[in-house]
Amino acid sequence: MSITFPTLVTLGPDAVTRHTGAGKAVTGFSAAIDSGFGDNKKTVWLDCSIWGERGERIAPYLLKGTKHLVQGELGTREHDGKTYITVDVKEVKLGAKSGQSERPRQESQPTH
Repeated sequence: MSITFPTLVTLGPDAVTRHTGAGKAVTGFSAAIDSGFGDNKKTVWLDCSIWGERGERIAPYLLKGTKHLVQGELGTREHDGKTYITVDVKEVKLGAKSGQSERPRQESQPTH
């Protein structure tokens, strides 16, 4: 199943880029989609992944609390008896938290 239109999501923790055993980069982040209002408001959390160099380049902008439009393929995965909704992200339109610039976070460790 795919998300057929860009969906506005709010990020949980900052995105993290890891590498597979074969050296391929994958950038992961948790994203929330809210529906309803007041006492009827519900939040669904998605586990999102962006593969390759594209994810590495965009990761510094995927910060906690920022809002972005995301489009991709939906899936599920099982872990410890729970089912998680996953998104293989195909496109992201970056946004910014109100009052925050769209500049990337500063890395605390030097890159080599």
